[in-house]
Amino acid sequence: MSHQTGIPATRELKDFFAKARNGSIRVMKVIIRDEQLVLGMYKEPSQAWDGDYDNFILPLLEDLQPCYILYRLDSQNAQGYEWLFISWSPDYSPVRQKMLYAATRATVKKEFGGGHIKDELFGTMKEDVCLGGYQKHMQSRLGPAPLTAAEEELKQIKINEVKTEISVQSKHQTMQGIAFPIQESAITAILLLKERKINYIQLKLDIEKETINLVHTDVTDILDLPKRIPNNAARYHFFLYKHSHEGDYLESVVFIYSMPGYKCGIKDRMLYSSCKGPLLDVVEQQLQLKVVKKIEIDNGEELTPDFLYEEVHPKQHAFKQAFAKPKGPAGKRGHKRIIKGTAEAENGEDF
Repeated sequence: MSHQTGIPATRELKDFFAKARNGSIRVMKVIIRDEQLVLGMYKEPSQAWDGDYDNFILPLLEDLQPCYILYRLDSQNAQGYEWLFISWSPDYSPVRQKMLYAATRATVKKEFGGGHIKDELFGTMKEDVCLGGYQKHMQSRLGPAPLTAAEEELKQIKINEVKTEISVQSKHQTMQGIAFPIQESAITAILLLKERKINYIQLKLDIEKETINLVHTDVTDILDLPKRIPNNAARYHFFLYKHSHEGDYLESVVFIYSMPGYKCGIKDRMLYSSCKGPLLDVVEQQLQLKVVKKIEIDNGEELTPDFLYEEVHPKQHAFKQAFAKPKGPAGKRGHKRIIKGTAEAENGEDF
């Protein structure tokens, strides 16, 4: 996936990034508008970087609206001027906005060019991102001093960068389906399954909140698996299938989509079907959990040990009989014809 939330930068913003990297711009503000990254404001340098800092940055910060700020420092590296990347997310901004900006953060860095970014700041209050806040941040990197709450949150964002796409509390509808954000506890469970610390996960859709939520991670034996399938509600399941195959011990993750037919309403059936693909994309591509088999069932009675084994290890046909060309009719070669010789044909003579 080229963009983590499906929110791209406009062509105008990309062109402005290219212009800014040559050093002609001191600060720029990037916002999300109409599901696109666009340029908000910018200013050219007037004095040294620390002299411009508060005068340029603080007026760009709105009390209820997140944004990204790219601030050019005076230092340079092999790629040119170095930049400070600020993620502004005020406490009282709407949760949907905060999550959307958090999830699109990596896209902004990618579009601008991560090699140009020297440092990053995350702030919920102006004190976090003012010049004094940035200086404290730089000091904290030089020693073991404890991080501020904002710095700790930025550290956690970096750790969870792999899952920023699924943390956004907004749905992005594409031809492949609808990507509901995945609840944090569900993400944690998937990572625990990846590390083989749990062996079963059950997820459900919260239709009203448009999220994918964790139901439970109870220890589940293969004989208990049918009991985990609700007979009146759809669910997604991840099961660590421990078994032997051709003398080898295997632990294979199986995804099970259970939908009890028309016991669920049409809206549930459509949403579960549409969310399934994007969910698996996130699990396999972002969280790097290998799923060896994807199964759809109507009820838990289908999940017998034999059924699961045959789904994971389908029987291979030993050979395929070649198509045999049918023989022609026996003893028949068609009607015989008498052909005249050249001389005979000229003299009009027959045999």
